[in-house]
Amino acid sequence: MSIIRANQLDAWEKRVDSGVHFMLGNYALVEGAISAGCNFFAGYPITPANEISERMSQRLPQVGGQFVQGEDELCSIFALAGASLAGGKVMTATASAGFNYMQEGLGYCYTIEAPVVVADVMRTRGDNFATYADVYQLRYGCSGDYEAIVVCPSSVQELYDYTIWAFNLAEKYRNPVIVMSEATIALMRERLEIPSADKIELFNRKYTTAAPEDYLPFGAPENGCPDFAPLGKGYKTIYSLNPHNERGGIDWDPDDFERLYRRVCGKIRENADDICRTDQFMMDDADYAIVTYGSEVRPSIEAAQMARESGVKVGVLKLCNIWPVPEKAIREAAGNVSKIFAVEMNMGRYVNEITRVAADKCPVVPVTKNRGQIHTSEEIYNTIREETK
Repeated sequence: MSIIRANQLDAWEKRVDSGVHFMLGNYALVEGAISAGCNFFAGYPITPANEISERMSQRLPQVGGQFVQGEDELCSIFALAGASLAGGKVMTATASAGFNYMQEGLGYCYTIEAPVVVADVMRTRGDNFATYADVYQLRYGCSGDYEAIVVCPSSVQELYDYTIWAFNLAEKYRNPVIVMSEATIALMRERLEIPSADKIELFNRKYTTAAPEDYLPFGAPENGCPDFAPLGKGYKTIYSLNPHNERGGIDWDPDDFERLYRRVCGKIRENADDICRTDQFMMDDADYAIVTYGSEVRPSIEAAQMARESGVKVGVLKLCNIWPVPEKAIREAAGNVSKIFAVEMNMGRYVNEITRVAADKCPVVPVTKNRGQIHTSEEIYNTIREETK
């Protein structure tokens, strides 16, 4: 048994008991991280994510992990980079404005291919009301070329489940992964079912078998990930934001630069089918579709049911992740319906991606608002009723 596997089993013995619980969303996210094997957390206080740091400070020492209170967000994200390179499964949590401050360190993690998980509990500017206004920043906030992976839970249960999924994706693709949350689901309490340890599938990064003198820290097949070698084990690697070759050497060469970033981006782009997940509700015979994500899913399903009761066949395509874009599922839905309603809690962000993918297949109607609250089912239904007269 590997050391990592043994440590995970030790942690599982101290998990919250398997079974049904009634738990705060932020706490469920923490328990998902611990179930995934998280053993390092660094963070700086910010509402509405504070409960994540609070619970991590209590739970990580119980499972043999380390908690660091950073002096700011930049310290926290760079602490994650170092702990990840040392072999840790690492996480931080912040909210909108704090996510701004993390961009430099997050960009570094993309470049050096450090697996990290970041929870962004989104809020409106300066106050703790719900929004999905960070959608583009989650994808395009850092400098340089990279590809983001962003998963979007819609319930307390999914805050647990998707956090495990986020750690698996980070480990598999050696890439930062963002868990996109927001104030509503983060601070609500709901039923949570925690499975037994033997029901949880985990993915751990692949370690190199090469000798230190033969190891290429950034050598990998096209669109693949390099094998990992932890710090302090005799593998002398430079992990730099600067352009580097397969050995990590910093020496400007346009061919090396292009080769590196084609692979760093390609490992996500070319594996989108493996990364992307969607769920469908009432789509088999739908004439119209709602495409949505996160906490907007539940009022969207209710609105679709209301529409059906009035004789309009509406289905819901739920996006379990928004980056990379689940293009195949959106395109298929667009080809089978007369119109798409893009429901999101902002002034219009992801509707642009849905419109791009739907292209000439069907029109896309934005159903957007940014008032610090999720849509009501009636608001969504009223738009559907007006657009299907």
